[in-house]
Amino acid sequence: MPAESPDRPPDGAPDASDGARSSRKRLIGFLWAVLTVSIFAGWFVVTRFSVTRSLNVWDLTALRYGIGAILLAPVLLRDLPPKAWRNGFIFSVLWGAPFAAMVALGVQMTSAGRAASVTPTLMPVFAGLLGWLLLRQPPGRARLAGYAAIAAGLCGLVVSASSGGVAPSLLGLGFLALAAAMWAGYTLLLRGSGLNPMQSAALICFWSGLIFVPLYVVLGIGHLGQAPTAEIAVQGVYQGVLMSIVALISFNRAVTLLGASAAAAMIALVPVIASLLAIIVLGEIPTAAEGISIAFIVAGVLLATRPTPASGRG
Repeated sequence: MPAESPDRPPDGAPDASDGARSSRKRLIGFLWAVLTVSIFAGWFVVTRFSVTRSLNVWDLTALRYGIGAILLAPVLLRDLPPKAWRNGFIFSVLWGAPFAAMVALGVQMTSAGRAASVTPTLMPVFAGLLGWLLLRQPPGRARLAGYAAIAAGLCGLVVSASSGGVAPSLLGLGFLALAAAMWAGYTLLLRGSGLNPMQSAALICFWSGLIFVPLYVVLGIGHLGQAPTAEIAVQGVYQGVLMSIVALISFNRAVTLLGASAAAAMIALVPVIASLLAIIVLGEIPTAAEGISIAFIVAGVLLATRPTPASGRG
């Protein structure tokens, strides 16, 4: 029997290069997720800035998907199969204009800060539960503990926000929770759709723009004519470029590289980054209770993003 080459691992032994590639893949996925989280966190601050001044949430939604649809139109000129268009329509329902409307209603009935704490935080919990129920992918004990910590942090943020004497709107919180469930459904469907991140982003913007923008014009619900040009330009770049294109693509890449549950859990860091931005931009310093709640969320994210062993046990 010929001797095994010393440079070749025995049959069944893990290849070091495979481990290195896996680690590099997770690192790249993590960086994509960080970019997504940064854009999402800034979105709540930028949106709050305008909706309390000249523009309303419908203006921002029209800018987001109208500009995104125009800029990404060349992607759709390629030969896409009918299934891609159907998947794109479903994605636009889950993470397009209806999703933005749910968040907008939640922001209107609660606050931008509460929306940043509720929707991104609940999304990984819904993603894990939906994956468990529909795809028979049990999250394992570590991820379940992470989801519990995220939920505990969310409850702490809501309770601490209520301590000022104004109770949060239950209906508004319901809209935000529904948006989180829609977002989670999108993350689970994306990986098996056969669409790359650019195609998914283009189709979401196309269907959302096609349906929402005509309604926006016909119903006359916009305030663009009353807003300063500079503010419209800033919102056009943030909503139409960063949110509609960069954030969609970066999040899709994170889902592809990290998996739906891990990428969704990373999004739970949005309220953490949003709190830091609020300190820097708005001078809003979180209370001790809010700080403890955020610490629970961070701990939950660390647990929920742990690699899942091949056995499926977390």
